Amino acid sequence: MIYRCAIGADHRGYFLKKALIEHYHSEEKWLDVGTHSSERTDYPLFAHAVVEQILSGAAHTGILLCGTGSGMAIAANRYKKIYAAVAWNPEIARRAREEDNCTVLILPADYVARDEAIAIVDAWQNAEYKAGRYENRIALLDS
Repeated sequence: MIYRCAIGADHRGYFLKKALIEHYHSEEKWLDVGTHSSERTDYPLFAHAVVEQILSGAAHTGILLCGTGSGMAIAANRYKKIYAAVAWNPEIARRAREEDNCTVLILPADYVARDEAIAIVDAWQNAEYKAGRYENRIALLDS
């Protein structure tokens, strides 16, 4: 089975991750790589797990959540062909997908409420990469 979206969070993003999965339960094919509790854990474990699912073809895209989003972005962007972006509003999420081919959406769980997160995810999922003039920039990232 190919999942539409792999999702992972550290302890600070756990409750928001859970809320997203519950909100989209009938619409999405989620691959939840953890964490599965609010006990303290380390964000790189989940960034790597989400990226591995995308690179293996088991998932098309990914969503990561941690306190600020910065740690997850650093960890996810270490991989070629993975374009992770932190978004804190729908406009940034939409543009990250359209202009930067964002394959991993990162939410700063300490700064985004549930309804905001849903709007951000909706904007990102409904946007499509424009390619065209942006392809040159993306190629430079992977060179």
